[in-house]
Amino acid sequence: MAEEKPRRKVTINQLRRKAREGEQIVQMAIYDYRSAVIADRLGIDILCVSDTGGMILFGHKSTVTVTFDEVMMMSKAIDRGSNYGLRMVDMPYWSFHVSPEQAVENAGRFVHEANAEVMKCEGNQYHARNIEAINRAGIPVQGHIGITPMRMPQLGGFFAQGKTADRAAELVDDAWAMVDAGCFSLMCEVTTQEVNEYLAQVLPVPVISLGAGLGAHGVHIITSDLMHLYEEHTPRHSKVYTDLIPIMEDVFTRYRDEVKAQIYPGPEHTVFMSDEEALKFARKMKWDAKLEQLDAKASKKGKKKTAKKTSLPAKKKAKKSGAKKTAKKASKKAR
Repeated sequence: MAEEKPRRKVTINQLRRKAREGEQIVQMAIYDYRSAVIADRLGIDILCVSDTGGMILFGHKSTVTVTFDEVMMMSKAIDRGSNYGLRMVDMPYWSFHVSPEQAVENAGRFVHEANAEVMKCEGNQYHARNIEAINRAGIPVQGHIGITPMRMPQLGGFFAQGKTADRAAELVDDAWAMVDAGCFSLMCEVTTQEVNEYLAQVLPVPVISLGAGLGAHGVHIITSDLMHLYEEHTPRHSKVYTDLIPIMEDVFTRYRDEVKAQIYPGPEHTVFMSDEEALKFARKMKWDAKLEQLDAKASKKGKKKTAKKTSLPAKKKAKKSGAKKTAKKASKKAR
């Protein structure tokens, strides 16, 4: 049996090689420590600290209100939980929009404080100047076009982009602007498959599909969508592999009922003092109820010991009488 090759750290060069050789890149939105540990263990290529985590973990109604500090907190958790996957941070709203200087400053903070390796910036050709500044500063960026949640009012709502030839052409312009700004990769979120396929064929960088169908070099998904953890909305493009909500409800219900019935915690979940130490403690605290309880327990033990002692001679007698009978029988036979 051939030995399994040792895991290697995922790099941008490896992602480019996968794209060239037709091996799909697996990218996931990961925003908590335990998910990072599991995803990294299973060989996910890119662990993206998505601002969507602010909606799942902290209850934000949209990604626009997710704060820089909240994304930083999630980024640090992913760093602690991963060794091999490429650690990407989805730069939050208004963290790179104002100027090239602001963009570089905030991207640098994610690298310096959370050990992030690459950024993801959503937008269009008009954000390219600030994104280019991040790339020029030595921090790689994945561009993000199509549905860009930070621009919902401008886009007019959550609906697929690129349904008309004119809109599809605008998205192609956005994509090229991202590539010209130095982006190492591009993500298409909920564009038509035609836009996604075309960009994967013409762009010199890996293209990742999020709800944009097949034909790209890889796929991105929001982790919570796979398990239906965001009950408020399940996007059409997301496949629910396991619905964890009924499982969680069942566990929470059984726990609640056992607590109310005083079944949990049971003795197997509990640590007790020895009777000797408990007695000392009860006397010291003048805890009368516990002293009575320990006294009753001791007397119960005493009765059991007495019963055992009284039963021993009877057993010995029975043995002796049995031995005598055997001796008598043997003497009769000898006669």
